[in-house]
Amino acid sequence: MSPSSDAPSSSSLSEALNFTTGQIVQEIGYDDDVDLDLRDAIEDLIGGELEDEDTQEIVDAVVLWWREGDGDLTDAMVDTLRNIDAGAPVWVMTPKAGRDGHVMPGDIQESAGIAGLRVMSSMNLAADWTGTRLASRTS
Repeated sequence: MSPSSDAPSSSSLSEALNFTTGQIVQEIGYDDDVDLDLRDAIEDLIGGELEDEDTQEIVDAVVLWWREGDGDLTDAMVDTLRNIDAGAPVWVMTPKAGRDGHVMPGDIQESAGIAGLRVMSSMNLAADWTGTRLASRTS
């Protein structure tokens, strides 16, 4: 499958996500609508499989697939912090504007603030998905 024109190349994806070989990345919210090419690219970057949401491992990053109607986004963001290494990023993947399940950026910003996270950046990471990078607040 060839990458879509609005999805980044693997080298720019590596730069954007800042994942490296050997990192442990947890995936939360997997469903049949996730972008499989993006998942494969992440697994290629880390040189292994993504950990599922039940992992007990301390992880280097979390990828949270989230759609409008999935429940309480703030609670989901708090859950991402359960096993994450201090200072590690949380990537919230949401459907792009106009796609079914789109989440308003203001909702992500508000939920992140309540969960003790802050929005660092947002970018198109796949044909139908936008990634928002969150970071833990520093004291």
